[in-house]
Amino acid sequence: MMPKSAGARAKSPPPGRAKKTTPQRATSPNASTRRVKDTAPSNGTPRRPSASLDTKSHPCAKKTPAKPTHHKAPKTTPHKRPEGPEKRGSQAAATDSPSPSGSVKKGGVRCKKISSSGNKVLLGVLESLKIRKQARSEATDKVNDVVDCILKHVKTSSKYFQDIAKLPTGSYYENVKISEPDEFDIMLTVPVHRVQLEQFDSNGAFYSVSFKRNPKTPLVDFVLKDGTLSAHNMLVEFRKHVIEATTLMKDVQVERKKKGCPAVTLQVREISVDIVLGLEVHSMSWPAMTKDGFNIVDWLGTKVKKDFKSKPFYLVPKYVGKGWDEKEGVHARDAWRISFSHIEKGILKNHGSAKTCCESGGSKCCRKQCLKLLKHLLNELKQKHPKELSKFFSYQAKTVLLHGCVKRPNDSQWELANLDDCFQQLLDDFIRHLETGSLPHFFVPTYNLLESCSDSKKQEFLIDCINSERNNMFPIFK
Repeated sequence: MMPKSAGARAKSPPPGRAKKTTPQRATSPNASTRRVKDTAPSNGTPRRPSASLDTKSHPCAKKTPAKPTHHKAPKTTPHKRPEGPEKRGSQAAATDSPSPSGSVKKGGVRCKKISSSGNKVLLGVLESLKIRKQARSEATDKVNDVVDCILKHVKTSSKYFQDIAKLPTGSYYENVKISEPDEFDIMLTVPVHRVQLEQFDSNGAFYSVSFKRNPKTPLVDFVLKDGTLSAHNMLVEFRKHVIEATTLMKDVQVERKKKGCPAVTLQVREISVDIVLGLEVHSMSWPAMTKDGFNIVDWLGTKVKKDFKSKPFYLVPKYVGKGWDEKEGVHARDAWRISFSHIEKGILKNHGSAKTCCESGGSKCCRKQCLKLLKHLLNELKQKHPKELSKFFSYQAKTVLLHGCVKRPNDSQWELANLDDCFQQLLDDFIRHLETGSLPHFFVPTYNLLESCSDSKKQEFLIDCINSERNNMFPIFK
């Protein structure tokens, strides 16, 4: 028989039996709390036996004030981690997923959610990262005016770019820009048909481009002797026309060209605008190296994937390494890198497994909020440790989220009420990629986005920074 609790209501005695009266013990309102603390395990030291309630209520017993219990935050050691990627990877999806009821499954046991304070902190951070409507409107007007003038000039002054079109891309147009509307990415695209692609690297991200039989396009002027369409020469011509268009513009400056960068960067007062030249490739199918990527069927559905894959893909004049590095007669600076930024924008704008996700009247998820927080954390850490973390960038954070959405495809696994748990899971995902040194491109899985920062010491350094922040409630956000 279970003993009665102190606060339980006494049952009425059966008829004919005298009710036994016993003096009731005075109970402190914190008695239940003290009993819980007495049974909690200590940090490896023998537990001192606690006095019973009878002893404490005795009139001769000496009352001693209870010592407050101090809980130290767990320390992060750079050389010893509690779980490796194999162990964590096998358990993450099955044991740490939040449920629709607001509980979290830990180690196979469903526990009550205890992260309400964490939610409050993170929601406060997100509120501080919101872009004001007026600032957004003013920045958009400035950028649109400049880009429209450039587009008009380039179309009318160059026979090569008469069919050029504007394609807004990047975090601002994906609605995941944070803090200030101070960075914009605009791709100006030139359509090309009947082209042949040859892999320039083993990863499937870079290609040399050539036209098939008798092309009827003025772009043949940029074709080299070996038949390759020169990315370098096209970018030089494009940059020349952009500079001409901005010469008489007030408060617009063109920055110096950066090595291997596909963009012409403008400074429009306090706003940085990257204008990227892109080839819009119309083909029957995407390149073969994308076959094992873009696994969104369980998340967004077969029809959505089919619709996306029917769209063209883009090539931008970007290279890695030295521009004069040569492969089969083609220099690196004349190669093109594949881009699916328009597909990424489409995914993030319609990111729910249900069509009503995050719409008025629909359920609210926290996918974008988690991405904003991860980008903000990475940006703050980079500002604090610029030397150690210079090779990490926000596109890696977006790729981690896309992989996380494939791994946890249901909207119920990203409920806004579980923001803290979902963000912690996304951090776990990022750390696993850092531990293995592998972050596959979402569309071209053979292309490792951590290849440029393959220094294991720097990856461990970032892991330790992340763990230190999460163990101390993210002081870098304050």
